Formats: sequence, structure tokens, C-alpha cells
Amino acid sequence: MKFGVTTFPTDYSIDVATLGRALEERAFESLFFSEHTHIPASRRTPYPAGGDLPKQYYHTLDPFVALGIAAASTSRLMLGTGICLVTEHDPIVLAKAVATLDFVSGGRFIFGVGAGWNIEELESHGTNPDSRWTLLRERVQAMKQIWTQDEADYHGRLVEFDPLWSWPKPLQKPHPPVYVGGWGPHTMNRVVDYGDGYMPIVIPGLPPLKEQVPVLQQMAQEAGRPPIPVTAFWAPPDPEVVADYEAAGVERCLFDLPSLPEDETLSVLDRFAALMREATTAGA
Repeated sequence: MKFGVTTFPTDYSIDVATLGRALEERAFESLFFSEHTHIPASRRTPYPAGGDLPKQYYHTLDPFVALGIAAASTSRLMLGTGICLVTEHDPIVLAKAVATLDFVSGGRFIFGVGAGWNIEELESHGTNPDSRWTLLRERVQAMKQIWTQDEADYHGRLVEFDPLWSWPKPLQKPHPPVYVGGWGPHTMNRVVDYGDGYMPIVIPGLPPLKEQVPVLQQMAQEAGRPPIPVTAFWAPPDPEVVADYEAAGVERCLFDLPSLPEDETLSVLDRFAALMREATTAGA
């Protein structure tokens, strides 16, 4: 089992260079940053978890700039988006950002992707919410063409471009792994279709992850694919739950790190590190 954290890097929380170094010092495997380009002030779309939208959603840094800083301050830490809202990016520009980050980090990038839940945020980018899943699929497919072909083109229903040249290519071959975020059967269908991994969000009330993973692997087998890696997003910091995930074949647990100042963040990381050591010892 691998252990990491996911967080909203903000203008009021621990700086990302210090965070990256602190994670490496405590032997964590990975750091994932969330993304929202902005939050429309209308607040028309309800927060999926209920209640008021937390402050960090509209104070978050750009994940690619922040991950670049984390990459420069670390040497082993895997770096990911949890998740990148691909539906809010031009795919040619985003392909360049992903390839550049993977190249400068020495092949340490994991590309977590999703379509987004905030309807008015999507509309601000000219994205039709009703077709966002089709758009996500086509943009991911188009980016894979750019990453793997010297002369890439793509012709879909919503994404269209003629042959182009774009370097650098990602250091990881054929490209950084694409983990599709979400939960449930529709997301798992998307994972099997165009993803390299599954990043289910763990929220009370959703189907237990230990029930989802066997279903995903059966779907992969029926599609002629090998077992698909699973990263648990917002995994509960509970040794018994972690043990259940490991038994189910989950490869990575990402603990939810609150957006806090440095001293408070380091204290939380120490607690997570103790849990990680306990879980590692129990599983040995």
C-alpha cells in the first residue's frame, strides 16, 4: 500500500515547497492537488457534500504551477492532480502543461481527471454541462495523441484539430497515467474505456470501496484489460479501513489534508505518518 495526501493548496495555507519536503521527510509516497479555476459568486450549484462551500475552494492555487514548485523542492515524491477539471482547459495547452510537468519532475506526475460538478463554473468556460463527460473523454484521447505522436491530430464530436507538433513529450511512456475520478458504475465504465486508473472519492453514504474494486476488476477482465490500479481519494485515516482497502487491492490511500498554516499542517502530517507506519507494520 502506498500513502499520500490530497489537499487544496491556498494563499493562506502551508507553502507548497515546505509541504513537499515535509511529506518526503515523513516517507509519504505522493502529493495530489485539487483544482477549481474560480467559483462563480452566484453559488447556484449546491455543494455535493452539503452545507456551505468551504473557503479553500475559491482560494486554491493553480495546481500545475504549485506542483511545479513541489517538484523542484523534492526528488522522490509522486505528484498528482486530484483532480484536474479537464473540461475547463484547452486540450492542446493542457497537454503541454502535463508533458512539461512530467518532464521537469523526472517522470513523477499522475494525471487525475474529472468533468466537474459546479455547473456555473463549467458554463464560465463555455462548457455545456450536459456534454461534459463526452468532452472529458475526447480531450483525454486527444491529449494522448499529442503525448505519443510526433505529428498528432484528433477528430471527434467536440474536439477537433489537424496535425500538429508539440514537445516536450512526457518522460513516462507512453504518457503519465490517467486516473479517472468519481465513483460508481458510470465512472468505472469510463475508467475501463479510456483511463489507466480509478480514483474513487470516499464519502459516507456511497457504496463501500471494497465492493466497488472487485466489480471494476471484473469489468477490466471482460474488456481484456489487466487489473486496473485504484487510488482511494479522501481515504479515512483509520487502520481498519486501510486494511480493508489493501485486502481489496487498492494500491494507494490519499488522506485529506486540511488547508492550514505550516505548524498545524505539520502536526496533522505527523498523525497521518503514525497511522501510515501502523498500517504498514500491520500489513507486513
